[in-house]
Amino acid sequence: MAAFDRLLGDPDRASWKLDLSRITTLVAALGHPERAYPTVLIAGTNGKGSVAAMVERALRAAGLRTGRYTSPHLVRPEERIAIDGRPIDTDAFEQALGDILAVETDALAAGRLTEKGTFFEVMTAVAFELLRRARVDVGVIEVGLGGRLDATNVCDPVATAIVSIDLDHQAWLGDTQAAIAAEKAAIARPGVPLVVGDLTAEALDAVVATAETAGARLVYASEGVECVIGDAAEGRLTITIDTATRTYGPLRLALAGDHQAANAFVAVALLEALDDSGIHVDRVAVETGLADARWPGRLDRVVLPDGRRALLDAAHNPAGARALAGWLSRTTPGARPPLVFAAAADKDVAGMIGALAPVVGDIVVTAFADPRASDANALAVQVRQALGDGIGTRTVHEAATPAEALETAWRLSRDIVVAGSIFLLGEVHPLLGRPDPFAAQS
Repeated sequence: MAAFDRLLGDPDRASWKLDLSRITTLVAALGHPERAYPTVLIAGTNGKGSVAAMVERALRAAGLRTGRYTSPHLVRPEERIAIDGRPIDTDAFEQALGDILAVETDALAAGRLTEKGTFFEVMTAVAFELLRRARVDVGVIEVGLGGRLDATNVCDPVATAIVSIDLDHQAWLGDTQAAIAAEKAAIARPGVPLVVGDLTAEALDAVVATAETAGARLVYASEGVECVIGDAAEGRLTITIDTATRTYGPLRLALAGDHQAANAFVAVALLEALDDSGIHVDRVAVETGLADARWPGRLDRVVLPDGRRALLDAAHNPAGARALAGWLSRTTPGARPPLVFAAAADKDVAGMIGALAPVVGDIVVTAFADPRASDANALAVQVRQALGDGIGTRTVHEAATPAEALETAWRLSRDIVVAGSIFLLGEVHPLLGRPDPFAAQS
């Protein structure tokens, strides 16, 4: 059996268990691959993947060999680990995963480990090791969940960032923005710049307190920055950014959505902060990062050969849904396309549907193939409840599979939206003729 199939199908592994003891033992047994290269560690509720994509592309444009680790994947697990912008080769991925599983088995036998690592912990160890084997100059690492006890937090970053804070994963991180912010801010390190994005006062107070206790150097992404936003083409902003030291642009952001301006501020601040660690990224390289980053599944328009169009967006929490709704209201006012929707069972469905209801028409609910997915029937009940009196003349359809959901939505319109869990998007991509959405990455 392939190593990934063994990892994924192992019933003895917890899905999530926030504790650094297992990953600490694993990386020590591997000879600390996470210390073989400087790392940039990026946390946040939303936007951290977009920032990671911008930063990695800029570093590559500066002539550096890059490694990027993000989660989850859309279609293939290899997407999580990219070398110079390209997903890791399958053979190399399987080899490294097999090696890490063997190291884990030895540690269990020797009593250094008392239980197996979680799926994410093992994947993180694989990422660190593959970046070492690729001899990268710098690793761009996206935090998985929270920060303080996330497996990625065993690395020793030269720069860190918190892109945004909102309510999500409350069962793990807390029920308030302050609690969530404190968990995420625990990636702060003494003397290391911590770039802070646009946060509420409640979240910012918690971040500042945690960072000051850690002795981190706070960098406010928008402080002293002047920005001019021009026209938008297909939702992609034209932007000029003036920082204390440079002017970037005018350029058109590669990633769509008004919220990408704030993400760009964080990316620019991170790249400028890297100067302190001897990693210099010039103006042209930074501009390339902003104008040429790719991040499939985020306001991602797919046009089929017959002209039908689908907008794919991993809006998996209320903040993401609000960003998607804002984009739709700006780019297609009054269109109200049908929505194909699926979510994990622990998500705030009412919050997501409340944000999207004013800009979409009929809603087709479905389920993706994962134990965490909400059942389509139960999800339909939640969606109807969330719509309440606002259901109007729209219909909430139920579809057993994403393929059936797409067929239903296409019957309603040639322009549709697919949003919710990234796992839904992972199943939809191949159905739209995109079995490898990262294949064109360069």
